[in-house]
Parts: sequence; structure tokens; C-alpha cells
Amino acid sequence: MKFILCLFVCGVLWSSPSYSLKKIRMGLGEPNSPLTKNVINIEDKWFLQKLDHFNPTDNRTWKQRYQVNQKYYKKDGPVFLMIGGEGPISAKWMYSGAWIDYAKEFNALCLQLEHRYYGKSHPTEDMSTKNLVYLSSEQALSDLAEFVINIRTIYDIPATAKWVAFGGSYPGSLAAWLRMKFPHLVHAAVSSSGPLLAKIDFKEYFKVVENALATYSPECVSQIKQANQMIDSQIKTTKGAKFIENKFKLCDPLDINTKNDVANLFETLAGNFADIVQYNKDNRLYENFERSLVTLETLCDIMVNKSIKTSLDRYADVNSKLLSINNLTCTQHVYTKMIDSYLNTSWNSDSAAGGRQWTYQTCTEFGFYQTSSQDDHTFGNKFPAKFFIDMCSDIFGKLYNVDLLSYAIKRSNMIYGELNIKENRVIYVHGSVDPWHALGITHTNTKNNVAIYIEGTAHCANMYPPSPTDLPQLKNARETIRAFLNEWLAENDIDNSSEVDNIQFKYKV
Repeated sequence: MKFILCLFVCGVLWSSPSYSLKKIRMGLGEPNSPLTKNVINIEDKWFLQKLDHFNPTDNRTWKQRYQVNQKYYKKDGPVFLMIGGEGPISAKWMYSGAWIDYAKEFNALCLQLEHRYYGKSHPTEDMSTKNLVYLSSEQALSDLAEFVINIRTIYDIPATAKWVAFGGSYPGSLAAWLRMKFPHLVHAAVSSSGPLLAKIDFKEYFKVVENALATYSPECVSQIKQANQMIDSQIKTTKGAKFIENKFKLCDPLDINTKNDVANLFETLAGNFADIVQYNKDNRLYENFERSLVTLETLCDIMVNKSIKTSLDRYADVNSKLLSINNLTCTQHVYTKMIDSYLNTSWNSDSAAGGRQWTYQTCTEFGFYQTSSQDDHTFGNKFPAKFFIDMCSDIFGKLYNVDLLSYAIKRSNMIYGELNIKENRVIYVHGSVDPWHALGITHTNTKNNVAIYIEGTAHCANMYPPSPTDLPQLKNARETIRAFLNEWLAENDIDNSSEVDNIQFKYKV
């Protein structure tokens, strides 16, 4: 299995030659760079942060990484805060991306804060399970609040300055929650592709993937489904398993009696399509130019290619193409090898790139498991929610089971309000191709919030720099965000302008 856990830090899309830690697809890549003249030197800075915000008797601290761009800041300008997520923060986001274009117009000071336990922000000596108890969205939100309050002195930021939080994917959720939990600190928020509803069995994810593929080619979906049925038929015998092993270039023999290995294989092959659909044409920076050319259309063109004999052969060709692009020679599928990778608690391990930490958060707060539970699943029915819950127990211990997770999901939804957030001056942005929109706000539930639902775009597409190939509706979405920021930055905290009062309850572009 290829190693692609999509991360936001703004996050980076990263890969490793070792075993895959990919199970939960979230995150944002790095933006394409602007013209060279706009590139600025960004230095890492460090903020002394509390370890536990909820225990006043615990005075332990650690150093949290942040970055600053003061190039566009003018006196009395706002402060834009980019929230880090499931990976290391990238300096590229400090001079590129839609938020930087907004900063130029509004003369904003730009700050980016790395999420605790990700990147170089290491609150504890390792990632042992006992130390990960300090990793949570609640602690992260308090980190942000502490940062906002105390960074003012360092950069001589007036108390009257208006702060705007930006985030994409999980940090998109954090941006909305930060505005909700600390409205006295944050004036407005732009939440891009943020899932707000915690859920164990996120079966809707692959339904959106299926719909996106079917929009381009219904035949593509039927061929994928047929291929998975053929694999299922083949692995009923040892001879058939050997055939699949060779066809899909498995790194190890396929043991058809090991249920989790079979589940892992089906999930991996489904992930080939899910990863491409989620980030389809999003204008991120790819170090491998060939990867930037692969779209959902690319994969579907293979699946409907009649010169390739069977749907199984086409499905295998898709797998081979993505192995090649990721510089991998074989497909990992052995469940225990994957678990062994997650068990490494060292900051120097592959798992420290974000896999172990984010898995912990899914096991203790969110779920978000992209399962095969939907009816008549295109990718088969071999990776149900139990497959992912077993991972929690196998990685973190028997305590991390379905009972704990069920309680955690209920608690998260109670704390954050599910899809019923009432706080005003929040822009929720989602793309129709992005499977995560199924857990987000795609229509406004109060007259003081804005939901922008962009037909034909993928995960966090609005956050990237403009591209000549951008759809008109994506261009309109960026301009709509700019217009609302302009309106809200002119308001004080008790104003409610007529323009905001009269927004559409669902702004579809």
C-alpha cells in the first residue's frame, strides 16, 4: 500500500518508501509558488505553550512552532491566523495561496501556528499512548487562544485588531470551532472543507467518490464494481489468490484466511480512486509533475479502455500507474506490518509524520472511518467500521475500543454542536467533488453565516493560488469570500449589516 496520508498544516501531501500509514484521507497540500519576486524568507519561531490547558496545577510547557509574514501589514490592519493541522507547517503558505491575496488587499499581518504533536511541535518526549492524552482538538483550540492573547505583545498588535482564522480540512473545523469557542478573540473565520460532524461509520465518503466518477462516466463505476467482484471471486481459492497477488504486484503473499489482510487490500485499491477524486485538479504543488497530471478522468479512461481485456486488468493497470508515480514497486497489504509501523512512538519514525497522531485523534474524538458499509458498494464490502476500530485497539491498546469511540463521538458532537453552529461571521466552503462535504455545513443555518458550495471542485480548492484552468464557480467563490471579509472587517463586534442579514441561506456557485 502506498504511503499517502494527506496532511494539512497547512499540510503537505507526503509519501514514504516504507509501509503505508494511510487510512484516513484528510488534509491539504502545499500551494504552487507565486512568481519568484513574491517569495519571501520565512523563519521558524517558537512560542512557549502550556502542556495541559485544563489542569491549573500542571505548569509544564513546551515550544510550539509558528511563522510570520509582516510584508503586507499596516497599522490598524487585521491579523490573519492560518491554523496548522495533521502535519508540519509549510513556509510556502506564508507567501502563496488565496489568504495571502486577501492579506495584500486588507493589509493583514499573517501568522501560522503549527498544531501540537505535528511537525516540529513536540510537547512530550515521544508519542507513547500515555503522552498522546494531551493531543486533542480541545487542547489545540486552547493553544490557539493562548497564542492570540500573548503574541500581541511581541508584534505590538493592538487589542482592537480584528483576527480572522483560516483553515482547510481538519483545521477548517478548528477555524469554525475557534470562532465559536472564543468569539471575543476571533472576529471571523473561513472554514474550508471542514468536517464538523463526528461519525464512526463515514459510509457517505465513498458514495461521493462514486458519484464524482459516475458524473464523468457511469461505465467507469460499473467497471470498478465488476473488477472488485472478480477479485472477490478469485480469492476464494489459493490459486485465485496467487493470481491476484501477481496481478496487483503485492509485496507479500496474499493469505485469504487472514481477514484483515483481505480488508486492507480492498481498502488500498479503493483508495487509489478516493485519493485522486478528493484532490482532483486542486492546484497543489506536486514535486512529481507526473502526479499533477493524474485526475479522476485519467483513472476512468483506463477503466473504460476496451483495448485492455477485462475490468480486472484495467483495475490492476490503475494500481500499477499509481505505484509508478509514487516510486513504489509493490502493493503493501499485510495488516500486521501496517500496525507495526503505527506502533513506533519515536519522533524520528515514519509514523511521526502524522500517521500515528492523526489515527489517535480519530480513535478518541472523530471516527471519520471511510468504510464499505454503504449499500451496493462499488468497491466491495470488505472494510467495514470494525476494521478501523480494531486498528485503534491494536495500536493503542484494548481500552481504545468501540465503547470508548462511541462515547468520544457523542462527546465531540456535544462540545462542537454537530452541524448546528450558531456563531456568526463564519464562511463554510465545500466542493461537490470533495467527499468531506458530507460531514460539513453546505447551507447556512443562521442568517449571519455563509455556506459556499462549489460545483465541480475538490478538497480545499478555494485555498490554493488561482490557476488559468480554474472553473468559473471557483473564481466566484474566492471573490465571494473576499467580499464577505471586506464587509466583516468593516464591522465591529455588535454590528449586523443589512448585507450580511440578507445573504442567501445556501450560496451555491
